[in-house]
Amino acid sequence: MQTQFNLDQFIKTFVTKRDESLLKEDFEKYNSELSHRINGKKVLVIGGAGTIGSSYIKAILKFKIAKLVVVDINENGLTELVRDLRSSEGYHIPDEFITYPINFGDRVFEKLFKTHGPFEIVANFAAHKHVRSEKDIFSIEAMIENNVLRARKLLDLLLQYPPEHFFCVSTDKAANPVNIMGASKKLMEETIMAYSDRLPIKTARFANVAFSNGSLPLGFIDRLNKQQPWSCPLGIRRFFVSPQESGELCLMASIMGESGDIFFPKLDEERDMIPFDRIAIDLLHYLGLEPDSCQSEEEARLKSVILRRNDEGSALNTTDSSQAQNDTKKKYPIYFFGSDTSGEKSFEEFFTEKEILDNETFINLGVVKNSKKRSMTEIDEIFDKLHNLFESNKVTKAAIVDILKIYLPNFEHIETGKGLDSKM
Repeated sequence: MQTQFNLDQFIKTFVTKRDESLLKEDFEKYNSELSHRINGKKVLVIGGAGTIGSSYIKAILKFKIAKLVVVDINENGLTELVRDLRSSEGYHIPDEFITYPINFGDRVFEKLFKTHGPFEIVANFAAHKHVRSEKDIFSIEAMIENNVLRARKLLDLLLQYPPEHFFCVSTDKAANPVNIMGASKKLMEETIMAYSDRLPIKTARFANVAFSNGSLPLGFIDRLNKQQPWSCPLGIRRFFVSPQESGELCLMASIMGESGDIFFPKLDEERDMIPFDRIAIDLLHYLGLEPDSCQSEEEARLKSVILRRNDEGSALNTTDSSQAQNDTKKKYPIYFFGSDTSGEKSFEEFFTEKEILDNETFINLGVVKNSKKRSMTEIDEIFDKLHNLFESNKVTKAAIVDILKIYLPNFEHIETGKGLDSKM
């Protein structure tokens, strides 16, 4: 089955519907200042093997930095990052370019930080990003540990060697969160903002990154390559940016933002928010296939088995099969379902009604200017409660939600008792 196609072109045509990057005009406007602030600097990127982190690296390598250190727990991802960069044109890869498969919460990270630093630019993309990560108390504790507790540990380290620019990625789901992942990122925002009078703190909430690692759209391609059926929720609408745009957005925020700023893309709900099922159908048509709508996961799996058998039979009888396939579009099994999992938000938003926005400084980016800045006493109190809960024998999902609700009054958790791991 043919799955080789121009993914970037598909994203531009059917997902973002933009021929040029959303950030093109902003980069033209601020190119001189960006060059002044970036060129010759030493850069540390944490979580640099992921989609957004690697896109940030590609964006910053359009400039001429002096040193790049990349840290990520995904060793294979780092390997591919190096191969990708060194096989591409247009990047200014510094002589000092080193990758480390290390967790930024480990003791060895502090050693390498002190050895290779100080860094003028530090960007942290290490995060649990999936709603499915709230499946039970173990996954929730790991998510809060990564998204919040380690983020503070990094900040305490940075206080010893303050960078000129520090960026820590957030999510649109931090605005009026309905899931623990979004609440953890909102708490992360408030934690890093408590340091914004001592460190140059910037962050960004942005849309789904089209076909990013682990995303549902990329899963469509993975399923197709394995000749497995697709599964797609109905009515779940999302804003999308391309991988390139995600990296450029974070770079603009990290370098041009003022301490305490939260950046977001200026996107139009009517024009730019699209449902996953629309992407699924467009992708099938783009690949020359027709959706074969199924009523259950079992029916979809059964049809995929039949499809594989037919493909195997066609391969043995190539004389007639090629003409037959040209005459009739092949149908591909897909199960559409109504979403009923915990923490699933049917729409996206980048800011709340109480947040003050700057929509003038940048052409296609907005900035939240009055982000909540807690005192260190409040942050200590929150962290003490979380640590005490995690060390007790009474850790429950409900207990964690209750603590988060105390400090995040707009956190309205949606609990259905069902998780994404129970679905295809």
